[in-house]
Amino acid sequence: MFGVLGNWYKRKFSDPNAMMLLLLILFASLLLYVFGGILMPVLVAIVIAYLLDVPVTKMERLGARRALATSFTLVIFFVITFILAVSLIPIISKQSVNLVKEIPLIWNSTQAWLDDLPNRYPSLVGVDYINAALSGVNEHIVALGEQVLAASFSSLGNIAAILIYMILVPLMVFFMLNDKHVFLKSLSNILPKERRLITQVGEEMNTQIANYIRGKVIEIVIVGAVSSIAFTFLDLRFSVLLGVLVGFSVLIPYIGAAVVTIPVAVVGLFQFGLTAEFGYLMLVYFIIQALDGNLLVPILFSEAVSLHPLYIIVAVLLFGGLWGFWGVFFAIPLATLVKALITAWSSPQKVLEKGV
Repeated sequence: MFGVLGNWYKRKFSDPNAMMLLLLILFASLLLYVFGGILMPVLVAIVIAYLLDVPVTKMERLGARRALATSFTLVIFFVITFILAVSLIPIISKQSVNLVKEIPLIWNSTQAWLDDLPNRYPSLVGVDYINAALSGVNEHIVALGEQVLAASFSSLGNIAAILIYMILVPLMVFFMLNDKHVFLKSLSNILPKERRLITQVGEEMNTQIANYIRGKVIEIVIVGAVSSIAFTFLDLRFSVLLGVLVGFSVLIPYIGAAVVTIPVAVVGLFQFGLTAEFGYLMLVYFIIQALDGNLLVPILFSEAVSLHPLYIIVAVLLFGGLWGFWGVFFAIPLATLVKALITAWSSPQKVLEKGV
């Protein structure tokens, strides 16, 4: 047994490049795990920088100075973000408050419907079972309400941090974009000489992450906008709020779509009942999900969707448990990174076409 493990170790890690790659991955993972909360503004800045690097680079190729291209791109980006925030946040806030106010009415209607089940189906549903189930659900709702209230009070202390992020993040994005080549050169000087596999995996992941971030932002905007318009056309209450939720649900592959179906179905059922309107709503919703999964995602993530769905779900659970929101957001590129690492270690003697 030990002989087999020893031979495997020598075969995979006898190359110093493979060992350097392993140490770099372990160090980066430990750094994110320990200091992930502190480094949150840096992560946000990196995501925005990846998103805006393409227009900056294209403007630079057209003859504009990089500093001017960076400044112009950042101004346009934050102006658009500000306009969207001013347009959407009041509507979402108002609909969120109204939805919270109507949750007791929805729950009372659900309780009345459940209480009536023993009368309709006495041989199938028992009164004691319904009462026990409702009692347990009520306890969980009270506990959840206390947690939400506590979280809302604790979040008041984060307002100062948010204001600081509003200053730090744009500055970091500007420096990341404007001095991109300087940072890359400095990083190259820091890395060890045995970095053949690090360069191989790094070049592949740089393209993957850049395409993934841009594709994910485009997917969120398209799915959220189409859902909001469709819900408004169907006269669904809280249409913008639910549309935004559907848009952000694409951050969590497969799981997000299943979870966000619940509020859409509950609101639709409470508003329309078991009528044709409710059927049309769910039909349109499932058409949007089908088009997203079978048309939009393959177009935007032609490389990432080559991963098996089981691997993506495992990656969401694993990296989300380790790094929270950012682990979920980067689940697909991180799974791709694991795949690239396995490929690199499986061929440690591969020589890059480009020198290092």
